[in-house]
Amino acid sequence: MTRALSLRICVTLALCALLVVKPVLAQPRDLPLLFDARERIARPDLTGLARLRFLTTVDFPPFNFIDQSGKLSGFHVDLAREICRELLIENKCQIQAVTYAELIPALEQGQGEAVAAGIAVSPDLRQRFAFSRAFMQLPARFAVNTKAEEPVASAAELEGKPVGVVSGTTHEAMLKAFFPEIEPKTFPDRNAMLSALQQGGVAAVFSDGMQLSFWVSGSVAGGCCALLDGAYFSQHFLGEGLTIMNRKPEPALTQAIDHALLALSRNGRLEEIYLRYFPNGIY
Repeated sequence: MTRALSLRICVTLALCALLVVKPVLAQPRDLPLLFDARERIARPDLTGLARLRFLTTVDFPPFNFIDQSGKLSGFHVDLAREICRELLIENKCQIQAVTYAELIPALEQGQGEAVAAGIAVSPDLRQRFAFSRAFMQLPARFAVNTKAEEPVASAAELEGKPVGVVSGTTHEAMLKAFFPEIEPKTFPDRNAMLSALQQGGVAAVFSDGMQLSFWVSGSVAGGCCALLDGAYFSQHFLGEGLTIMNRKPEPALTQAIDHALLALSRNGRLEEIYLRYFPNGIY
């Protein structure tokens, strides 16, 4: 991954006044439902829509990347196709990859109608663009060394113990706000933090749940570690979640995408895509 996930998804709010709220927990493995069960979003008339081109990148796996056969693949790519299928506009649907720096200019210049690339929602971007409802949130998680002399089985057992976190990140601010009884031990980068966990220098680490999920199941970790139960969410610290961005003068398109996301959430296809790219779950 060429850019840290936290830089793409998490909005850095550590310098703002802390809004301390209790962390929201998700059930293990399952993709949390972000739509109200009673909600209805009408599908607008799209007969006048000439094209729906989704813009994305190739350097944000597992969301968008080039696979071994040279094809554009990933969670966002499959989701875009399902949105078009749900809206019955597959013949008008296109997906194009550009660099991350080109995403916003390309959307503004009409080279595409929507962006599915993990751009974090910010007040400035909300002034300039429209955003779909969030379809996925990326949680913060604890990881522990399962081979430690005194293995930790729950977050409650971390009280008074050193927990690694990368200095200056939203996860550091979130750890201090939500778990004041835990002793944060800061590290300059993620690799130093994870190395300390492997070597027993900290009782646990607190970081992005997606990255930790892949790390604990990968060869680099060497089977040393595991995630603790509990996925923690905070819009204040971690942002609104993954959305699809499009131009403000096209409210019908935003509504259509929301309609499709609601349908995909209810019929289970959204979770099927999630498990395709996150088979071990991140929640």
